Amino acid sequence: QDFFRFSGIYRSVYLYAVPAAHLEDIRVKTLFEEDNFDEVVLEAVTKASGEGRIKIRLKDGGQVLFEQEKKIVPENIVFQEKVGSPKLWSAEEPNLYQLEIEVYGVSGEMEEYTVQAVGFRKFEMKNNRMLLNGKRIVFKGVNRHEFSSVSGRAVSYEELEKDIVTMKWNNMNAIRTCHYPDDAAIYDLCDRYGIYLMAECNMETHGTWDAYLRGVAEKSFVLPGEHEEWEGMMLDRVNSCYQRDKNHPAILLWSCGNESFGGRTIFRMSELFRELDDTRLVHYEGVFCDRSYNGSTDMESRMYAKVWEIEEYLKDAEARPFICCEYSHAMGNSCGALHKYTNLADRENSGYQGGFIWDYIDQSLYRKD
Repeated sequence: QDFFRFSGIYRSVYLYAVPAAHLEDIRVKTLFEEDNFDEVVLEAVTKASGEGRIKIRLKDGGQVLFEQEKKIVPENIVFQEKVGSPKLWSAEEPNLYQLEIEVYGVSGEMEEYTVQAVGFRKFEMKNNRMLLNGKRIVFKGVNRHEFSSVSGRAVSYEELEKDIVTMKWNNMNAIRTCHYPDDAAIYDLCDRYGIYLMAECNMETHGTWDAYLRGVAEKSFVLPGEHEEWEGMMLDRVNSCYQRDKNHPAILLWSCGNESFGGRTIFRMSELFRELDDTRLVHYEGVFCDRSYNGSTDMESRMYAKVWEIEEYLKDAEARPFICCEYSHAMGNSCGALHKYTNLADRENSGYQGGFIWDYIDQSLYRKD
């Protein structure tokens, strides 16, 4: 949906070999106690194959903050260390530390070297407000498809970086990766430049629920809905989305997908995100159309809601925070009264916490006549 279709392979495909002692996986968490941001525990959980040992080293520029070394075992290897006075990561100040991981084989020689960027930040829901590092956050975001006016669906690194720099110049602070995981390089750029991410799982079944709402199909036509045969595949997509991108400080929200109505399968997708990751929140907009599993999202999310509708929703003291995952469809002569949204977000401790404009840039191709 929403972009040109082309044939071909859009991203890099590569083969690689691994040494006998190999780092298979790493998961990094930054653990704060309640409202104390003066100290943090860095937790790195590694999984390795072969025989040997793993050494990790946290650096702030050229300064080494700590080192730890452990023997490779079949189970997960857990490293934990307290870090005092951490420089916090946010879009305004995207402070990054470097976690170096060295893998040594039985001979004692280093066989692998990996660097993982670390951003110390805490994202949470508290008193029905989304907080980053203890402060209410407002998403001034855009939806972004992968598209190049030169090369179609295959986007160069230079164009990726140009997108991020252009967003920073124009005070955009967030991206929703509509409606699939983006090229991995965009997540690294968001970590480095300071852009919040709603990382969306690959799901879009617009046509099935649209047919149901128009009365030309039964509810059983909706996918993935209650169809057991779809559940395994959709949970696999959630797991893939999480596993590839779990260590990026820029990601604050996981999203189950786009415009796929509701149902048990999507709820189970949201529950898997929560099971895998207790440091982020889960988003799904489709519960607005189908409230049978309202717990599929941690916040209220709407597309193109009018400001007065948002205000009406927020009159309830127990209302979840509200975001517009799409709004202000910027084509033709639209974008009128945009200030009403920003004024609402700027109210003291407002439950409206911003949104993502549809969309970042027109998808078009350069042609010469």
